[in-house]
Amino acid sequence: MRLTSKGRYAVRAILDLTFNSNGRPVRLQEISERQSISLHYLEQLFRRLRKGGVVKSVRGPGGGYVLSRSMDEISIKDVLVSVGENINPARDLVGTGDLKSDTVEFLLTKSYFENLGTIMQEYLTTTSVGDLIRKARGTQDMPKSAEELLESGFHAASAQRNASKESGLS
Repeated sequence: MRLTSKGRYAVRAILDLTFNSNGRPVRLQEISERQSISLHYLEQLFRRLRKGGVVKSVRGPGGGYVLSRSMDEISIKDVLVSVGENINPARDLVGTGDLKSDTVEFLLTKSYFENLGTIMQEYLTTTSVGDLIRKARGTQDMPKSAEELLESGFHAASAQRNASKESGLS
């Protein structure tokens, strides 16, 4: 799976929309300014997100976009699939006439990546927008910048790796 900027921006925009909605529609211009994503690009993404049933548009004064369902009913997979991301790492593993595709090595490789795809699909399906929002809000102090959030995540992951090494689980 190669996650493109399209998928990353779509998830960021949906999280921004959810954080800043407060029960009212959010304009794409606001998301564009907060996330430093081109307004034109956001318009393209939200057109796909609307077709995919992730968001709905509200017209008129005070209009914008809102989630089409509760944040707990929208999975990260829903967002990625709506914008056309390929979330299956085994999708391109097809033998061609030039390659011998019935070898043990080919079949093992194909099976391995199909299993990886299943695990990734399940993870993306079982992680909702609400899960990510609660995770961010659950931190003791909301970070003042993305750098602080990344730094705190880095320290937590580093501490977890060190604990695993000490217990012999690496």
